[in-house]
Amino acid sequence: MKKLNILILLFTALFSSAQVISGTVLSKEENTPIAYVKLGVEKESVGIISDEKGNFSIDLSKINPSAKVRIDVAGYESYTETVQDFVKQNDRKIYLKEKFKNIQEVKITPKKLVDKNWGVNTKTKSVMYSVNPSLGKGDFLGETALEFKTSKKSKIKNINLNIANITADRPIIMRYTIYKEKHGLPGESILDEEITVELTKDKIVDDSFTLDVNEKNIWVQGKFFVGIQFLKEFEGKLNISAALFRTGYLRKFYGDWEKMTIAAPAINIDVKVDKNGKNEIQEENSNDGNLSNLFYDVSKYQMEAEQSIYGKNTSAGKVLKLKDADLYYEIYGEGEPLLLLHGNSGSIRDFYQQIPELSKQFKVIAVDTRAQGKSIDKTQKDFNYKIFADDMKALIDDLGLKKVSVAGWSDGGNTGLEFALKYPENLNKLMIIGANASVEGVDDELISKFRLSLKAMQYENKSEKFNEMRLLKLMLTEPNISKKDLNKIIAEVMVIAGEKDVIKPEHSELLAKQIPNAKLEIYKDETHMIPFENADQLNKDLIDFLKN
Repeated sequence: MKKLNILILLFTALFSSAQVISGTVLSKEENTPIAYVKLGVEKESVGIISDEKGNFSIDLSKINPSAKVRIDVAGYESYTETVQDFVKQNDRKIYLKEKFKNIQEVKITPKKLVDKNWGVNTKTKSVMYSVNPSLGKGDFLGETALEFKTSKKSKIKNINLNIANITADRPIIMRYTIYKEKHGLPGESILDEEITVELTKDKIVDDSFTLDVNEKNIWVQGKFFVGIQFLKEFEGKLNISAALFRTGYLRKFYGDWEKMTIAAPAINIDVKVDKNGKNEIQEENSNDGNLSNLFYDVSKYQMEAEQSIYGKNTSAGKVLKLKDADLYYEIYGEGEPLLLLHGNSGSIRDFYQQIPELSKQFKVIAVDTRAQGKSIDKTQKDFNYKIFADDMKALIDDLGLKKVSVAGWSDGGNTGLEFALKYPENLNKLMIIGANASVEGVDDELISKFRLSLKAMQYENKSEKFNEMRLLKLMLTEPNISKKDLNKIIAEVMVIAGEKDVIKPEHSELLAKQIPNAKLEIYKDETHMIPFENADQLNKDLIDFLKN
């Protein structure tokens, strides 16, 4: 019996090793190796990329024998074979037949063609799509794509990829693919040949890697997708700029494409198109109600904020130690006290354009809300705006102030509303910018995105994202201020919102209507980012309101 068990184990080991199949992929017509071929299992995330000489080695030991191995490379017919048959022969040569190219003449009057750029243009370093081979081969060798749609036949001139930063010990080998649309997802490639490139730091100009594909004669119309895949491991990391809440598509090898609405990589294309042609995806993204109005590219402002002294000024900064939190704050100027409260996941530095002007006439107290900026939260409890309001009361008590005015942006405005209700005797005037009294006041699609983001973080359950999860959950559950509560606010209030804010216009109007001593200011063409976008007008309005 013991000998039998040993024989069974030996047979199992031999059978398992037989499932690791090696070979070479070659062109049938030319009998030459085909570089960087994609070889994997249909409907599975299992796969590899051959090397530059067409050599491959793939482990199929855990794959259903009836599943199909698939080999794809642009310009050649696809190759498929069941796993059961594929593993019968090791060290094999696989020949791919070249596709017959049906070249069609494209006639379009040159004088009617104009240059356009479509896609994601952000060059932010705050939101990034990270390519890091050391974190997992399966994820590294996956593919991401961005959707486009044009009503007119258009020719792709350049494919641009915006790079946040790069550290690599060798050229990064990557491939572009242009896909047709199938059931709303990337389908077959429309390319007659592979677009494989070597990305190096010296090829990145103004944070963008541009590939000229004009001579490849790529014409598109309707819905299509531009995909990128990395083909060879390297030591280091590549970070691609990304746009929050733009839709991207991901898949691992021949697994199903998945729509990802949290962020999309900054892929954009230069095209030649009829002057009346429209990129419909791009135009949809410019609609007033679109979420990009909140999360459009603010990298310029963020970089300026980071370079400013605010939020890290040791001569102006102090820490108030509470029982369950350490609150960091900075004080500037003299005069009537004005409390500045930033938005969710923000910090003091977000007011880098307000502090210099406001501090000329007021004693500005800029605070990092607990668990944000340099402030620390020592609890494990869920956040709410009443806790934040209590923190502000503790701070002004510690500073010996009886009354303060409050200017709050977004979540900071929500805290201001709670402060007005809980501590009316300590409030002079209140200015809220893009604030809401209930979750129903926020763009419905944005709330849906937040829910998806929270589910993703809860699934990952990473300890380093605990505060981020709590702050996201806060926006999904708070505030809960009723109309009756708004009627109780006795302070003078200025309600400010952007015409294209993600706070619903009717909600901003409701705030101004239900608060007895409130006035409403809507900034034309502005989004949720008024302190960044229109600092001069905001500063003037705040000063005028406080002084009158």
